[in-house]
Amino acid sequence: MKIAVTYDNGNIFQHFGRTESFKVYNVEDNKVVSSEVIGNEGQGHGALATLLEGKAIDVLICGGLGEGALAALTEAGIEVCAGASGDADAAVEAFLRGELESTGANCDHHHDEEEGCGGCHEDGAGCGGCHGCHSAPPIEGKNVGKTCRVHYRGTFNDGTQFDSSYDRGEPLEFICGAGMMIRGFDAAVANMEPGETIDVHLMPEEAYGAANPDAIFTVAIADIPGAENLTVGQRIYLRNTMGQSFPVSVAEMDETNITFDANHEMAGKELNFRIELVELI
Repeated sequence: MKIAVTYDNGNIFQHFGRTESFKVYNVEDNKVVSSEVIGNEGQGHGALATLLEGKAIDVLICGGLGEGALAALTEAGIEVCAGASGDADAAVEAFLRGELESTGANCDHHHDEEEGCGGCHEDGAGCGGCHGCHSAPPIEGKNVGKTCRVHYRGTFNDGTQFDSSYDRGEPLEFICGAGMMIRGFDAAVANMEPGETIDVHLMPEEAYGAANPDAIFTVAIADIPGAENLTVGQRIYLRNTMGQSFPVSVAEMDETNITFDANHEMAGKELNFRIELVELI
């Protein structure tokens, strides 16, 4: 079996369609026997399914991806485990243990192919990271159902940039109103004209939702093997009482206890976007 993971400096890259490399694991008897990092050969989005099919990949582990990419991968006979994050090697091991669950085509970040809602497994309380895009009313506007290509720049209120398609030199492509974007971004594009540029300010409920205080919890370091080697800010996987794997960040730790935060990293944040609708396809 061959498993491919969207890859960036040891971690799972969160946008399938824009990943520049994959780490490919060769598995025998449910154990990794070798691995290598390969490039995307200049491909993106749906074309990556053809690339992976040509590499005889059986399983793809990734962060986020849309319905179109999922359909292309499924048609190519590739099993998809979406919604994963953190260390790539650890995710593969979790998959081989049967502990990594897929969200399918997911909706997170300002587009679908960032970190998916897969972190929202519950361990007593939900992680608070999902922003309700599955149950919200449908987006309305003249561009709904159309394929849009946009450039954007995202910043926090202090002006710090967290993402930019301009820096990558390639517009983002998505179907408006299809749940491939966070709601506020999607709604902003729904009535734009090609060539138009707008600035939008999104409150948390229009983006990642509010941070859930119940998703922050403290446990004894002695109860988690290897926890003494963790560092504040590190992203890892834990398992809940149902045996499900979910990502958390190390928030605090001292000599005896460690505090984890299972909220999405962008939960509770106000976001600003400058969006340019390049074209409708």
